[in-house]
Amino acid sequence: MNTRHQLTRRHTTAPATMTVGRLYRNALAGQWRGGLVLLACSVLEGLPAFFSGRLVELAVNSGFAAGKPGVGLGWLGVFGLAALAGAFGSRLVWRQLGKVVEPLRDALVTAVVRGVLHDPAPPRGGPDARGVARITQHVEVVRDATGGLLVQARGMIVTTAAAIAGLVSVAGPLTVPVVVPVVLALAGFAALLPSLARRQRALTLADEGTAAATGSIFAGMRDVVACGAEPVAALTADHAVDRQAEAAVRVARSAALRSVLVALGGFVPLVLTLALAPSMVARGELTAGAALGALVYLATTLQPALRGLAATASTVVLRLLVALRRLAETTAPPERRLATESPAGLGLVVRDLTFRWGAAPEPVVRGLNLDLRPGEHLAVVGPSGIGKSTLAGLLTGLLEPQHGEVRLGGVRASELADRPRHLVLVPQQAYLFAGTVRENLSLFHPEASDRRLAAAAEAVGAAPLLARLGGLDAELGPGAEGLSAGEAQLLALARAYAAPAGVVVLDEATSTLDPAAEVHAERAFAARGGTLIVIAHRLSSAVRAHRVLLMDGQETLLGRHDELLATAPRYAEMMRAWLPERSRLEAS
Repeated sequence: MNTRHQLTRRHTTAPATMTVGRLYRNALAGQWRGGLVLLACSVLEGLPAFFSGRLVELAVNSGFAAGKPGVGLGWLGVFGLAALAGAFGSRLVWRQLGKVVEPLRDALVTAVVRGVLHDPAPPRGGPDARGVARITQHVEVVRDATGGLLVQARGMIVTTAAAIAGLVSVAGPLTVPVVVPVVLALAGFAALLPSLARRQRALTLADEGTAAATGSIFAGMRDVVACGAEPVAALTADHAVDRQAEAAVRVARSAALRSVLVALGGFVPLVLTLALAPSMVARGELTAGAALGALVYLATTLQPALRGLAATASTVVLRLLVALRRLAETTAPPERRLATESPAGLGLVVRDLTFRWGAAPEPVVRGLNLDLRPGEHLAVVGPSGIGKSTLAGLLTGLLEPQHGEVRLGGVRASELADRPRHLVLVPQQAYLFAGTVRENLSLFHPEASDRRLAAAAEAVGAAPLLARLGGLDAELGPGAEGLSAGEAQLLALARAYAAPAGVVVLDEATSTLDPAAEVHAERAFAARGGTLIVIAHRLSSAVRAHRVLLMDGQETLLGRHDELLATAPRYAEMMRAWLPERSRLEAS
């Protein structure tokens, strides 16, 4: 008879997920003090651009042309001081850049990781290469592009504006011949931006595709070699690289057209000035110094600034917009309804559970019903790749089923508040992070005492390892550096044992341990109390369990070990195939 726990729950709707664009704007707005400093530095940096032509005019008209070379040299000296002030302003910009950009990067990485963790259809059986690409490529694009805008585009805009203002003050009659070609060039460039954005986005998607293809190949390299599938893997990688190369060529062609357009916008005003200035000087509309000052503005300030501004806008801004759009498409987690109360008991109830990966026609788990009483020990067995690890993800709420539900004490597993206090999963690939052994073992129970952590290590058989490492204060490197796979699994088991969770799921978590160590660890969890679910790596786990769940792709059977031996031919066949291996292991 199944006991169902009735639980009156209050739900709160999680606030709407902040969009990546809003996150980007808020992260920048939060650094307003640094922005004010950048603005002040911009004014200082723009001094040479504004005064360059005027100072050259004064040096010519009041100095060299008037037969006073000392005065002319003095004005050129002032020009040099202005240039030094501008260089000092640029130096201050670089010093402030990190204070503005790095918090933005941290916020975006957090958003990406959150989106990956809440992905309703994560990659099966391997790392999320696309998620890695978002962090290593898209987030870095946003970081670098933002830095480029704050340094280059900001400086170029200030320089352009200062140069035009200086030109108007020095040589007003040349304003129209200069400004009109610049405006037309910028308008044409703006008209090209939509097509540039589309091509840049296509390149971004091609980058992701290459990362996903090569990542899956590298993750399964041993199987690829074992099956002789190197040509197929190489062909898959070649196709991905070809698509990426084609997208890059299309972007390069658009960039070339953009460069020609912008070059004309910067070159035509210079040609018109050279053509018109002599006659204006002859008619008295311009002085020789004003004409020379105008050329200084155009040749040394306005033209380089326009080229740089257009180049920055067409590369940095485009990449920024495309990267933000791609992050917005992939990082926003779905709105979730979170339970505000803990589950009433440890009864695990599964009803009509169905799950399929992506667009696969056949579900991996179909219509599963299961009731686990508190304290029960269940072993899940079946051929490799049949969906046992998928079931572990469903039972722990890490995967959302297409149909049906999993409830722990009346609360949906995916909605558990403070999940590690109620339900813990230990996967086959043990995760250890850089830090002390204590920090790793207390991950699910931060307030656990040293005595509790040491007792957990002793219970699962990790005490000798703990002593060899140097105790709880020993430092671990990233990715369990320096530890074997079995040692990493022992520490992961100790971490789960120390957690307060009443339900523990071991997903082949002892696969790299020897049989004796596996038996020791499983018996420790069985004696720990609570509910234990073991995704079996060896069939000996089924013999030790209270009940066995057999998954073979066609039907799912549940019963005691002896019952399945008598009634399930597939289970009996698996056991007969395992007996020789058991005998060999016992003999060794």
